[in-house]
Amino acid sequence: MNRSHRPAPGSRLFDVFNYSFLGAAALVCVLPFIHVIASSFASTSEVVSRRFILFPTTFSLDAYRYILSTPTLFKGLGVSLGVTAAGTIVSMALTALMAYGLSRRYLGGRGAINFIVVFSMLFSGGMIPTFLVVKEFGLINSYASMIVPVAVNAFNLIIMRNFFQAIPDSLEESAKIDGSNDLGIFFKIMLPLALPSVATISLFYAVAYWNTYMTAILYITDSVRWPIQVLLRQIVIVSSGMQAESGSVDVVPPAQTIKMAVIVVATLPMLLAYPFVQRHFVKGALLGAVKG
Repeated sequence: MNRSHRPAPGSRLFDVFNYSFLGAAALVCVLPFIHVIASSFASTSEVVSRRFILFPTTFSLDAYRYILSTPTLFKGLGVSLGVTAAGTIVSMALTALMAYGLSRRYLGGRGAINFIVVFSMLFSGGMIPTFLVVKEFGLINSYASMIVPVAVNAFNLIIMRNFFQAIPDSLEESAKIDGSNDLGIFFKIMLPLALPSVATISLFYAVAYWNTYMTAILYITDSVRWPIQVLLRQIVIVSSGMQAESGSVDVVPPAQTIKMAVIVVATLPMLLAYPFVQRHFVKGALLGAVKG
């Protein structure tokens, strides 16, 4: 190896420090998640005797059996899947159409609308006024109440608007010369080019809808319509109450184990979905953020 191409001692020292620091930071992020998974499979005696578990000495599925034995669990899972799928489609349709319109510099009133969008990121109407609006529209105790009030996220809208702005105007001009209208340009040219941004923002919306909790607490009073997040919280509360009444962990698994199993069940679907959009994630987020 040529001596001139060897890294300097200071550069090697920096690499060692950099990799060590990044490795430590990665462990700080990964270890709690490993602890959650391990604790969900740990036995009752191990959970009681050990505070931090990275690998259970005795595997137990009692917590998962208890969760899956709840008859309404699969119904809540279906509600969450339906709300996530429908909400993501509705939100992406509204966000993409509005973002494309706001990205066109010839749109009248574009500056005022953009100001309103940014303003809504800083200030909101509040919980009570929003509840009154939802109630007046007759959305209380309906699945739409978990979708309509949060259908468009201002941050996602701005990212997608900036993505559309990065597409050369010459493409739109050429399409108009060929006789295409605005909808044709959007669906045939702009939207296919924006697939990385669509995949990224779809993941943002899907995670938000899957984690729907506060809107369900506020607007859903019928337990049959509860999403999985609210239902899992109720399972934890009920299990803790049963242990307190019985005074024994033999009746139901420890509340700590059930909490960990609940976290795994609530997180697993999004973890399974992420690899399918991972290759678009960084590209879509960066291209929508660097210009505007």
